Amino acid sequence: MSQINEDVIYTEEEEKRGERVEMVVDIYESTDAVRDHDISTKLEDTDSDQKLHTKPSGGDTTERRKPRRRLQMTAVCLGLLCVLLLVITVLSVRYNNLITERESVQRDRDRLQLRLSEIDKATKQGWRYFNSSMYYISTEKKTWSESRQFCRERGADLVIINSREEQKIVNTMRGDRKAWIGLTDTDKGNNQDWKWVDGTALVTDYWKTGEPNGPNELCVITGHGSDSVKNWADFHCSDKCVWICEKSIFP
Repeated sequence: MSQINEDVIYTEEEEKRGERVEMVVDIYESTDAVRDHDISTKLEDTDSDQKLHTKPSGGDTTERRKPRRRLQMTAVCLGLLCVLLLVITVLSVRYNNLITERESVQRDRDRLQLRLSEIDKATKQGWRYFNSSMYYISTEKKTWSESRQFCRERGADLVIINSREEQKIVNTMRGDRKAWIGLTDTDKGNNQDWKWVDGTALVTDYWKTGEPNGPNELCVITGHGSDSVKNWADFHCSDKCVWICEKSIFP
């Protein structure tokens, strides 16, 4: 009887021990589960934090790039606009230059046609052409002042002789007559200040040997003597001679 009780007690103690073991196991398992859960939660929280940190960072970069792109596009547009304005300006200047050149050519052509018309008219009136000038030799005789007045009324003046060639041409025109030219002594007879009617000083002269020689002879003729070139002489301005007018074709 006592043996049976011991077995029963033993058996009950074993059962209790087994239950305690199972409870410990359950506790350990629960503890592991809780620990695993905490670790998993921490990992998820870490991932979430990283995602949250990364996402705003990427968004900020994109937002920063947008103004830069706008500035770049604005700069490109301004550059293209400047190039376009430059092209328009260059074309406008060239166009205006072409118009100006065309108008200038037209004016020159009109002026040339007018001069040619005047030359033709003057030729019919007895004027002769030589080296861009027209010359007129009179058939009547006048004083030096009267002769000059005649020339000026026709847009000319008494002839100014600047070269040996021109001197020969003038002498061919006058024939065997003495003719007034546009040279006077502004020094009133001292023969030191000879000037042409345009105010220029005498540089090259074609005086006859012994001329000028008269203290009161202030005006000059060509054709005094037999030399075909050196035949200038000073005469009294009140003497009467034929005269030679000269006017430029392109004044």
